[in-house]
Amino acid sequence: MISTWVSVIVMLVAFVNGARNKDDIQPCAKVQTSSSTVPLGSPVTATCVIRDDCPLVIGQAVHIEWRLGDHFLPSSPVAAESGRISEVVIPSFNHTKAILTCCVQASPIQIVGGVEIRAGYPPPAPQNLSCQTNLTNPNTLTCNWDPRQQDTHLLTKYILFTEIWDSKENHTYNLPPGVNHYTIPRSDFVLFSDMEIYVKAVNELGEATSAHITLEPVSAAKFDQPKILKVEAVPKRYGCLKLRWCLSQHQAWMHSYHLILEVRLKTADSSQWNEPILVDRVKPMRPVDQCRLLHGTQYLAQIRVRYQQSPWSEWSSSQSGVTLESAPTGRLNSWMKVSGNHAHQQLNIHLFWKPSKQFRANGQNVSYIVSLQKAPVERGRVCSTTGNYCAFQLPGRAKKVYLSAVNAAGKSPPTEVRIYQPEDRAVISDVRAIPQDDRSLLVQWRRLVSSSLTDYVVEWRPLLKTDLSLIQFEIADRNQSSLAITGSFEPYKPYGISVYPRFKDGIGLPQTVNAYSRQKAPSVVPKIRIKKTWQSHIELTWDEIPLDQRNGIIQNYKVVYQDKKGPINVVNADLEERRVILRDLNTLSLYEAFLMVSTLSGSRNGSTIHFEIEPFDAVAVVMIVTASGVGLSLMIIFVVMTCFSNHKRLKVRFWPAVPDPANSSIKRWTSDSTRDTSLSLDADEPNPIYLSHLSFLDLPMKLNKQDDDLWLNSAEDTSDLGDSICGSPFIPGYSGSNSDSVPYATVIFSGACTSRPPKEPHHVYLRSESTQPLLETEESFSPKCYQNMAADGMTREQCFFGPCDNDGPEEGTDQVILWDDFPFLQALAMNDTQND
Repeated sequence: MISTWVSVIVMLVAFVNGARNKDDIQPCAKVQTSSSTVPLGSPVTATCVIRDDCPLVIGQAVHIEWRLGDHFLPSSPVAAESGRISEVVIPSFNHTKAILTCCVQASPIQIVGGVEIRAGYPPPAPQNLSCQTNLTNPNTLTCNWDPRQQDTHLLTKYILFTEIWDSKENHTYNLPPGVNHYTIPRSDFVLFSDMEIYVKAVNELGEATSAHITLEPVSAAKFDQPKILKVEAVPKRYGCLKLRWCLSQHQAWMHSYHLILEVRLKTADSSQWNEPILVDRVKPMRPVDQCRLLHGTQYLAQIRVRYQQSPWSEWSSSQSGVTLESAPTGRLNSWMKVSGNHAHQQLNIHLFWKPSKQFRANGQNVSYIVSLQKAPVERGRVCSTTGNYCAFQLPGRAKKVYLSAVNAAGKSPPTEVRIYQPEDRAVISDVRAIPQDDRSLLVQWRRLVSSSLTDYVVEWRPLLKTDLSLIQFEIADRNQSSLAITGSFEPYKPYGISVYPRFKDGIGLPQTVNAYSRQKAPSVVPKIRIKKTWQSHIELTWDEIPLDQRNGIIQNYKVVYQDKKGPINVVNADLEERRVILRDLNTLSLYEAFLMVSTLSGSRNGSTIHFEIEPFDAVAVVMIVTASGVGLSLMIIFVVMTCFSNHKRLKVRFWPAVPDPANSSIKRWTSDSTRDTSLSLDADEPNPIYLSHLSFLDLPMKLNKQDDDLWLNSAEDTSDLGDSICGSPFIPGYSGSNSDSVPYATVIFSGACTSRPPKEPHHVYLRSESTQPLLETEESFSPKCYQNMAADGMTREQCFFGPCDNDGPEEGTDQVILWDDFPFLQALAMNDTQND
């Protein structure tokens, strides 16, 4: 645009400076060039001729100068008498467009003539000429070509030429510059007649023609999407489907022409189409059979059509059909996990399976049967399911089971599955799982050489789900040490991968590792807690991150802490313990700390906590230690004094004296004084042992039946019978049952203890029911009835605190034997004799 305006201005200036006459105004000079359009970079020659009547040069010497744009060019005057002709040569014109002007020296310099020169390239020949027929109404033929994106810097236009061979009819179509396609109307072509087509590119520097193509318009037609009417199984032909189809409504008139058909199929559970199958020379509305398919399998079908070499139509919409069913064939790959052993009565078994490469279900509704018998399967059935696993129990003597697939047409040959016991044998180590992409993991392990090893089982399952049907497995050869497993692995979700060695007679110990197909930073960071603080140290702990929020394998825990004046410190924590101890902290300094958790693909920082270390008080610690030492010393002294003290009352408090009836002795007993009476010891008796005390109870002479029952009913507890009304005659200061001594016996008198003894004393001896045994041969603590050995004729009603079972001595029996067995009673008898 700017160069155009410059040209206009130059011409106006030339005309303003031109000579005037009566008829017109002519420019002062005329500039001539070899061509106004030249190839880019070629030389340009120009000549400037000034008119004699130009007012700028009349009567003056003429000096001509050349200017290309804003730049002056050296010139050479042409030999002439007037010197009003000048010539300039430009060796290489490198401008796509420029103004060349002729000037004369005046005051100021005047432009007397000029010319615009353009440069570029000749047009390239169009490429990839193609035409396509549209068979919808109205029918058209559209041609396209590639203009080659080379910039010629010149306007290029295209001319399309067609020639129908049968009628020798020619057509030419001139297109505007820059347009590289054209649609030929239906009147200019015949569908079933060949025609020649080519295109020519033209600009100011030349022209170029594309390659000629010859086509039949109908052969260049792209058909609309065909339509599948129905897909059905072929009767009595297993693995075959019949497809019924037609063209669209606009192309239905071509039903009598032979077309080329392509069919593609895929199973209903597959995401990939099979390779298309070509069906040549088929007429619309004629069904097409597709065979060699899987039995009893649902397929999706699509078709597309073309005529001879025409472009393919778009694929039709999908239609489904099912082939005829037959009995399942092939083996099932299985994986059995056993808990328990043959010593137990029951084996807990989890059996998993999947189709092998040779297995064919050959039906839609397939179930699986696990049986103890090879045939008939139904008789020994232990499990039946439509899933891919089964859990059941078997007797400990079971050696194998049989797995079969069943559909409506029959059942597969049974697959034998041997029951192998778990063995404590480890031949696998260093299991690793390396992500390859979002759908696969490479499992590697290190193996030991074992002659009985048969193969490996690689098992994986999602750790966040407990459904056993999600467990998958692959079998690896005994010589393998790696296996690529594929599946629908979810990113950022953990999977447990185990490698089991299988031997000829059992299954070895597995090695397990957790893996992620893709990792990122954890979703949460646990909060730090202060567990303990002492001196200049502090212990920090935190909880474990939940498995579903880890997003990867935790690589490390780092505690970052600092005070306001100090540097930043980082401490690595143990992954299992999840605790750190920060040491050598400054007292009275406020610290802040946070936890950073990292996986292989990212880290996250937790919330910040603040803490302060209190100063250590040495004086308080010394006082506490001193007080503790003093208290411990006093306790030791007290224990030693207690153990070695001769003070009887003190020793009795801790070790009460338990009397031994075999060594007891009572020499004297009076009823005159029962509170302060010293024992009169026989000097001839060696090592006398004192009884704790005696107690006395006053009882009436006559006891009725009711009183007797009361005594008998209260015989369960006689330990308080030693609480005397009058006190003990042997221990001064005795005050009833508050003493720590243990009563040995109770003597019951028929009269008051302060009264004078009767001539015929009546007293009864009762054993105490102390829980401490007094005789080594004593076996029972229940009280027994003891009769008064000194008084004859004692009635049955005077037997207290126990049943009287008539096991006393009979009349006439020697009483000495009884006295030897009861030394205490013998002492009472001696006292009675002395009193008499």
